Amino acid sequence: MKVLVVKTSSMGDLVHTLPALVDASKYYPEIRFDWVSEQAFVEIPSWHPAVDKVIPIHLRGWKRHPFCRQTRQEISRSLGQLSDLHYDQVIDAQGLVKSAIVTLLSSGTRNGMTWSSCREGLASLAYQRKFEIAKGRHAIERARDLFAAVLGYRYDSACLDYGLVRETFAVPGRQPAYLVFLHGTSAEKKLWQETEWVRLADKAERHGYRVLLPWGNHSEQARAQRIASASENIQVLPAMNLKDMAGILAAASGVVGLDSGLSHLAAALGLPVVTLYTATSPGLTGACGSNQVCLSRLDLPNQGEPAAGHMLLKKLKTLDSGSVWSILEDQMAGVGLCNR
Repeated sequence: MKVLVVKTSSMGDLVHTLPALVDASKYYPEIRFDWVSEQAFVEIPSWHPAVDKVIPIHLRGWKRHPFCRQTRQEISRSLGQLSDLHYDQVIDAQGLVKSAIVTLLSSGTRNGMTWSSCREGLASLAYQRKFEIAKGRHAIERARDLFAAVLGYRYDSACLDYGLVRETFAVPGRQPAYLVFLHGTSAEKKLWQETEWVRLADKAERHGYRVLLPWGNHSEQARAQRIASASENIQVLPAMNLKDMAGILAAASGVVGLDSGLSHLAAALGLPVVTLYTATSPGLTGACGSNQVCLSRLDLPNQGEPAAGHMLLKKLKTLDSGSVWSILEDQMAGVGLCNR
């Protein structure tokens, strides 16, 4: 069976869809997938062993420059790949108008959610088969529910497997023990105070860990440099692609992150991760993993139920460095990685 998955963005959304491919592969060992993804995230589906081809699109760039020659060439190339292949099933796992348009352009039975289940109800008009998927469930569970309904199987909700093998990303050679602080996120309101990052790095140094700071844009680079100026034990990483970043994460002793795609990736790799939700509720889209803890403030409203058995959610009066370090230390000790 050949299936096309339409899930174009964002990074966390793509990571959330990987377990559904694992479920399908357990039921249909010979199943193979192609995947339509935004150019910036094509590496993520390519890491899954059941994915043969990733078809890149660049909707964000195309909207900015709709009439330029390069845009026309890129659209022609991407749409050509969609029309050249026939699929047994096409699954729009995103439920947006933009993903529905891509689904319409593909060749195969088009599947998606009903009007009331889609994030944008209008998208449902593109599907030949429509499935009611409960909105109050975590995004990972919604994706797993949709794939199971389309392909006709039941999955084991107690098992969460992203299909990623940490060892395939690890940087060669033994590295000194280090932690990764994922201080960047998509919105200003989701940030954590720089002073708290500095205090957390100080605790890491006193326990024998170096601290690595990645960045993805000039603003994040400047923040990383400000945090690093507090101690020689903090290193600002160079610019790197997603695979190299996954390698850095895979070899880390632990990770502290914000509501961002890289935090979801760290959780998917099974690392000891503490993810801070300073302004958003993790109930519907929070990071899930075997060693993942989501921290949010007590005053933030609950939105949906955390994924059963795969997300430990703790609510604190304040998200301070002392509390974060204590929880991270417990996570690392639980997998035998703590340097105490």
